[in-house]
Amino acid sequence: MTVRTEQQADYESVYWVIKCAFETAEQSDGNEQDLVNALRQSNAFIPELSLVSEINGKIVGHILFTKLQIGRHTALALAPLSVLPPYQRQGIGTSLILEGHKIAQALGYSYSVVLGSEKYYPRIGYLPAEKFGIQPCFEVPSKNFMAYKLCENAPIISGIVKYAEEFGIT
Repeated sequence: MTVRTEQQADYESVYWVIKCAFETAEQSDGNEQDLVNALRQSNAFIPELSLVSEINGKIVGHILFTKLQIGRHTALALAPLSVLPPYQRQGIGTSLILEGHKIAQALGYSYSVVLGSEKYYPRIGYLPAEKFGIQPCFEVPSKNFMAYKLCENAPIISGIVKYAEEFGIT
């Protein structure tokens, strides 16, 4: 398995990976692939943090981290993470997250925020965001709104998350 930066030539494959991955997801609006297309055109997009996972030249996973605001602090939103169903539960998603974290640290980001499974993300170190003083801008159980401190010397931040407008969250 190889994890690498997404290239423009990957867009069509990534679209189908995301669509297939979310067809059976518990929580999905069915538009995650369109969200990624929109985010690629936004100011929140960071090309180095759009990653794919390949097995034998086939794209089987994708992750996207985009900019968001927490007060005056710029942090990252991890959304979405997608792995083709036949390849799930094999460590591909974890590999994508860890590589994304490594790149994000190198780029100087301090925090990553995710809305997701309280069973999956804590295994990688995500904690309820409220422990960091980070609040969602919508109603959600605290166990599903999590954050990860990307570096030990990250500044102490607090505030309400403001996502890129492409997320459609106000």
